[in-house]
Amino acid sequence: MGQDKHRNLSRRERQIMDILYQRERASAAEIHAALPDRPSYSAVRAKLRVLENKGHVRHEEQAMRFVYAPTVPRGSASRSALRHLVSTFFEGSFGQAMAAMLDLSAADLSKADLDRIAAMVERAKQEGVES
Repeated sequence: MGQDKHRNLSRRERQIMDILYQRERASAAEIHAALPDRPSYSAVRAKLRVLENKGHVRHEEQAMRFVYAPTVPRGSASRSALRHLVSTFFEGSFGQAMAAMLDLSAADLSKADLDRIAAMVERAKQEGVES
């Protein structure tokens, strides 16, 4: 699924997708119960139909109820969202985005987190030199 499709989600649709990614699958009633500022149950069902028509979710019938699941794996969706974030707020620069993330979270990162990030940077440098 292309990255443009992920940009066309309303706030409520994104909330529903977040719930589905957290739970992997859920009924309309479970989604309704988990939503903040809960809309009507019929509004949730309508949003689920819209998400299904857009190709973001699919449903199965289980015990006389529909159970919904995302059609795109969470990793693909998160990469698409991250690309959109970097493009929108950091002029397409992953370096600027990474610097901003480190600036925001430096105090919260453990030594293990910092070591892992340093290893990833080192690996990226090596791959860049070989290319």
